Amino acid sequence: MHHQRNRLRAACILSSLALLSVAACGGNSGSGDDTEQVFRYSPGLFPVSLDTHQYPAEEAVQTAIQQVLEPLVALEDGEPVPVLAESWENPDETTWVFTLRDGVEFSDGTPLTADDVKASAERLIEMEGPLAPLWAPVESVEASDESTVTFTTSQPLGTLPSTLSLLFIGSAEQMDDDAYWQQPIGTGPFVVERFVPDERVVLTRNEDYWGDPATPDRVEIVSIPEESSRITALHNGEIDAMSTIPPDQVGEVDSADGIVYETGPSFTYYFIWFNQYQEPFDDVRVRQAMWHAVNVEGIVNDLFGDMASLAGAPIAQAVFGAPALEHYPYDPDRARQLLTEAGYPDGFETEIHWPLEGGPNIRGLAQAFVSDWADVGVTVEPLEKERAQWLEDFGNMNWHMNLQTNATGTGDADFTLGRLYVCSADRMGYCSEKLDDLLTQARASLDPDEREALYAQASQVIWDDAVGIFPADLANNTAYRDNVEGYVFPPNGRPYFAPVSIGAD
Repeated sequence: MHHQRNRLRAACILSSLALLSVAACGGNSGSGDDTEQVFRYSPGLFPVSLDTHQYPAEEAVQTAIQQVLEPLVALEDGEPVPVLAESWENPDETTWVFTLRDGVEFSDGTPLTADDVKASAERLIEMEGPLAPLWAPVESVEASDESTVTFTTSQPLGTLPSTLSLLFIGSAEQMDDDAYWQQPIGTGPFVVERFVPDERVVLTRNEDYWGDPATPDRVEIVSIPEESSRITALHNGEIDAMSTIPPDQVGEVDSADGIVYETGPSFTYYFIWFNQYQEPFDDVRVRQAMWHAVNVEGIVNDLFGDMASLAGAPIAQAVFGAPALEHYPYDPDRARQLLTEAGYPDGFETEIHWPLEGGPNIRGLAQAFVSDWADVGVTVEPLEKERAQWLEDFGNMNWHMNLQTNATGTGDADFTLGRLYVCSADRMGYCSEKLDDLLTQARASLDPDEREALYAQASQVIWDDAVGIFPADLANNTAYRDNVEGYVFPPNGRPYFAPVSIGAD
């Protein structure tokens, strides 16, 4: 069970900033009984915080925090497996009861109790962050006794275990103090030694961990914003592993001496949303025209090669519940016809926004789309923004079109479809009662086959209504030094560091 859990834990990429001189940290220590094991990892994006309740959908935050705080359950092949909860039951349609594992303590020696679970869930819910639609049916969380937690819902909620895989349990007595999240205390295999924003997170082994002990004595998550600098640091042994290598720099690590380069399936994809609160994107014909106007397949092949594939759904194909839908054909004449029918025979002017360093080749992707749109008379101003400004404008709906990446954190379609596209989410002005009904049915069901069928129907609605343009599913890639063992980069992009070991160079 421990090995299953170790394979499952995951968390990765999302907010990068300033460079700390990695040369100062030196190389990795070799193996041996008396030699310190240090693993240094540089992600594509660095965590903005360690407060996982405030940033519950940020992959980079989860990468760091899942080494320290743990959830009740994790997911393996879409199915929940025990972590802090040793068992659970669904005695009626609106009740879930979780029994905690015996003998688990926080790293400061405080016993884990149901009160910690209750406080963590209530804090996350009260913050009304990006996971709010997933938690909306939860009416109450009760600590029935020290080892039993009861969730009561307003409707059947078969997806609750999946959602709980992203609820990381902190200390009820301390989590409301901002200082706690600078050095959070958890039940996991590591403890936080220090967190330096924009620079590094330093973790040390929790010697009293309840499960299998971590192999490394210390883990350092290092911020190196420049891709070329990260690659140089990997070659020099200043870091041991890195993720998210841009397609145009893969050659620097693939087949390089002393470096292992790997690719694999991913839950991450590119999408463009239309602000449907504004004209002309409140008209489905305009949205469909914008998709038909772009040679998506050609652009994806040219920009990404083997590092991306043409999308077949509004979620990546590796995600549970993803159907393989027929992509909009590249048809500029059809695009012009739709624009004319919508009242824009001469096209119109608009904007597309995206965050700086928001994904591999994101600027090239935007520019290629802008070029194709110009051919059908739509003039699009490209607006690349610093991430902080982009986030603020995105939240305030200060945009016409928005290009970004997203990852389905749990690997279950509900995380994306049920979180972003229900009417209550109010993300981009789109609302469909038909879609809401399909997603509500899927969320309630405990039957995987029924859920898959409902998600296929829901995806088709989003596709046909052109809520956005979904150009590409991204592949995961990672590179690490060949003396590293036990390092796995999973589809959700959130590697778990407890099993990693470093051999002699």
